[in-house]
Amino acid sequence: MTQYSYSRVDLFLKCPFHFKLRYIDKLTELPRFDADNPLINGHALHKGIEAGEDAMVEDYLNSYPVITNDQVNELIKLKILLRKVKEELSPFSDCKQLHEYRIITSNFIGFADLILVAPDKSVTIIDFKYSNHVKNYMDSGQLHLYKYYLEQQGWHINNLAYMFIPKTAIKQKKDEDLFHFRKRLEETVEAQEVKVVPIEYDNIHVIYFHNAIKEIESAREYPRNPENHCIQCIPRFAPDYLETLLDEKGEITMQLPKNERREMKIDDRPDIWLYADSYVGKTTFMDKFDDVLMLNTDGNTDNITSPVLPIHDVVKKEGRMTKRTFAWENFISVVKELEIENTENYKTIVIDLMEDLRDDCRNYIMDKYGWEHESDGSFGKGWSMVTKEFANAIKRLKAIGLQIVYISRELATDVNLKNGQVRTTYKPNIDDKTANFLTGTVDITMRAYVNDKDEHMLMLQKEPNIFGGGRFDFKEKEVPLERDAFLAAVIEAQKNRKAKTRNEVARDVDQNNEDDTESKPKRRTRKSRREEETPEDRESVPEMIEETPEVEEQPKRKRRSRKARETTEEESVTPPGEDESESDVEPESEEKPRRKRRARRSERKAD
Repeated sequence: MTQYSYSRVDLFLKCPFHFKLRYIDKLTELPRFDADNPLINGHALHKGIEAGEDAMVEDYLNSYPVITNDQVNELIKLKILLRKVKEELSPFSDCKQLHEYRIITSNFIGFADLILVAPDKSVTIIDFKYSNHVKNYMDSGQLHLYKYYLEQQGWHINNLAYMFIPKTAIKQKKDEDLFHFRKRLEETVEAQEVKVVPIEYDNIHVIYFHNAIKEIESAREYPRNPENHCIQCIPRFAPDYLETLLDEKGEITMQLPKNERREMKIDDRPDIWLYADSYVGKTTFMDKFDDVLMLNTDGNTDNITSPVLPIHDVVKKEGRMTKRTFAWENFISVVKELEIENTENYKTIVIDLMEDLRDDCRNYIMDKYGWEHESDGSFGKGWSMVTKEFANAIKRLKAIGLQIVYISRELATDVNLKNGQVRTTYKPNIDDKTANFLTGTVDITMRAYVNDKDEHMLMLQKEPNIFGGGRFDFKEKEVPLERDAFLAAVIEAQKNRKAKTRNEVARDVDQNNEDDTESKPKRRTRKSRREEETPEDRESVPEMIEETPEVEEQPKRKRRSRKARETTEEESVTPPGEDESESDVEPESEEKPRRKRRARRSERKAD
């Protein structure tokens, strides 16, 4: 039987179309690494409430490929807000606290953010909302469902409440330096208040929930945004799926076949984004692999033994006419050929260099529309068309099912820490938005470099100042820039991994989306919200509740362990904090649920 979460049912009621994409088609949603991503910030704040400021900072930093000034600004906010939340919870210091308590039945799954068990045995459920829009949640059925299903498991719940944690959307002014902006930011967040709002239990929400499940299970059509209450149907909040091609407006024009082969076995050909400074040996490293096709943009192929296809503009003169075939057109032709038939049985496609290919796409679009710059397209049309053209081509290449490798040069930039120190960060030489998209399409993003012993090394584990990360839990921080050393590390990182069934994948999606009703990216593989509470926590609850059935011990959720790393003196002073952004300006589609409409819909079905 399908296990329904509040967020799954809520999405169906708001937009059956997006419900189908997420839960029926099970498309892969590409992550967004904006500094003010509400999912990442909320998750980090949750971690801080449970485990302290250091855990919050680590969780936040590990969620991004690289840390910039924007992330430092967000951490400043998170640190202040965490202190305010802890002050609000201080009156409950004598209560037993269960964080993110897992609720599982045969047809329901959910997570209670915080359960407080007082010395007098009274029990309170608190749900954290990182939002300024209190009224949007007051008629939500989430807490009501938690109480209903927990009491089925032997609990007796006395109180329900939301804790609203405010967001801040201020931006740095053009004439404002970073020091004064951060000072203004601190003052703004300090002036905000955390609110605890109690609510009364209403069983009608449970009835609506069960009626909605019947609608879902009998649905045959999935209309898009039928009542204009889907935040995901708004372009700036619309998710980007790996298996879909989009037009310049963000509308899905084609759905590609989903490639799930990598979940079934040890993957010794992961998709990679490798970047390094010049002459480190990034291209030579990939040349050591078998069955590689190099798509080269810069002409540096003298030391390459693999087959090479140059990707560059081709100019031909036909009579008095000069005909130019753009490099981007040549790349698309290669993709089309590979989609039809891989006659040479290539197993790996290497794009060298990725930033050149992005520029080729930009030049093609600008020539097509007679623009001198993307901004010549009105209302952001130019930027959007370049972005969608590039993303669609990469998605098509990914859908072929071969190993894909991007190669880029390295770019070093400085980030100003809150204490005045400057840290150098290393990332691929490409714009941030494209970088965030590309790293979401690969399994590993890695930096190669030459150390002070003149050894060529490959970084496997993530560092806050080095753009990287991925889905493997590497046991080693770095290995020599050699094929055999890298493959050994990849295989070792997957030894304890098993293939997931479709039901397990669907359950993971529910668990990742349960903590908020707003639209969220699925994460690049975001860790599950947390490991279940300790056995002592579970066993203590039935003892506090007289003459109630024993609470069935629930299986522990599996989560990818995060390696603890030593923090340098510089990192220890990195400020934590979080912010809202444009996402704080919630559209009208986020107004509270309409109780009467749901009732009427259920009554019609009953008739």
